[in-house]
Amino acid sequence: MSDPINKAESERLLKLATRASVVTATVLIIAKLGAYWQTGSVSILASLIDSLMDAAASIINLLAVSYALAPPDEDHRFGHGKAESLAGMAQATFIAGSGLFLIVEAIQRLVNPQPIEAFGVGMGVMIFSIIATLILISIQRHVINKTNSTAIRADALHYKTDLFTNAAIIAALLLSQFGWLGMDPLFALAIAAYILYSAWGIGSEAFHDLLDRELPDEKRQQIINIAKNHPEVHGMHDLRTRLSGRTEFIQMHIELDDELPLIKAHEIADQVEAQVMLVFPTADVVIHLDPISAVDLETLPLFKRED
Repeated sequence: MSDPINKAESERLLKLATRASVVTATVLIIAKLGAYWQTGSVSILASLIDSLMDAAASIINLLAVSYALAPPDEDHRFGHGKAESLAGMAQATFIAGSGLFLIVEAIQRLVNPQPIEAFGVGMGVMIFSIIATLILISIQRHVINKTNSTAIRADALHYKTDLFTNAAIIAALLLSQFGWLGMDPLFALAIAAYILYSAWGIGSEAFHDLLDRELPDEKRQQIINIAKNHPEVHGMHDLRTRLSGRTEFIQMHIELDDELPLIKAHEIADQVEAQVMLVFPTADVVIHLDPISAVDLETLPLFKRED
């Protein structure tokens, strides 16, 4: 992830990515519907179905991200960030459904192969699809690097599979021109398998986010190092982290001198929190202060300063 950005810029980028996704999916549906109508290719049908799922998923993403950006309220004191993870689960369901439908269609075409018409139209639409998808993915990659959004990451993963899908369809169209009609449904089956694999990856990540999985080890180590670098923090334990949408929730216990005045201890906690916020600007940070003599000897410290 690149340098952190402020909340307003993060919101602007998230809205840009979701709207670009909806527009791209809509344009590709229109183009592929026309291509399928003229060619009769089941591979192009596969791509059309995938774009229909893209549009549905992108609309869900647009609504979910808008809801996730809403500030905390009396009923949702921790915000609405998990709406992004729910959108990821919905996307996985849509993607899996499109893969299963495609398998049925491809098997039917294997049993009853049909020639592909309007070869040039099909090729042109697939090349256009690749270019449009590459533009969208570049936008999404920039947004992910800046915001670490679960929903946008799920959406981008799906569109990356579209690149392989479209490339496979071009290969199937070319082979069909040499009389290999069976390659069209076979490529469609391979695409369906890849779609199901992608659905598993998207659903798995969203599932873990909904279950409050810890932040990655490298991010946890960053937090530990921040506390460790403060000269008046003697130890740290019970670090707990989770991700909700684009907000990292970080809780920790730091160990301070027994005789510190409360106001001084509070200043130290504020200093540690400020350093954490420099690295995680959208984080919600809670720091519990422990006098060092009161820490249970059985507590496993994340670090212990040797005096």
